[in-house]
Amino acid sequence: MLGLVLVVLVTPASVQDRDGGADVLREAGREFPTLEHVWVDGAYNGEPIEAVRRDTGIEVEMVKRSDDVRGFVVLPNRWIVERTNGWLGKFRLLSKEYERSLESSRSDVLLAMTSIMLNRLQTLGLYRREAR
Repeated sequence: MLGLVLVVLVTPASVQDRDGGADVLREAGREFPTLEHVWVDGAYNGEPIEAVRRDTGIEVEMVKRSDDVRGFVVLPNRWIVERTNGWLGKFRLLSKEYERSLESSRSDVLLAMTSIMLNRLQTLGLYRREAR
């Protein structure tokens, strides 16, 4: 709910979201055994996601946009992902694909998220000093 990145998987453009999402969910289940529930968008459906549900016990809830709604609508819980993407979009390093390897691109995302978290800690420290 904080919008922090738990797992990063960078894949070639030829990999479908559903297939990459299954790998991400498996990794998240290994790294965070207490993870019980995740929200995903409509692209993450089908057998690969069902297999993850069976294998890991993680409840995967799909948040779909209603077909009868027109225009922009904030969808429950999906705005958290979009907000995090917005935070990451502020980093020039991630604005274009400058790297040649997938691992280097993954490191760039982790570096940006580390910067965001450190900035939050610094901001909290400033508030504490002002409160004294």
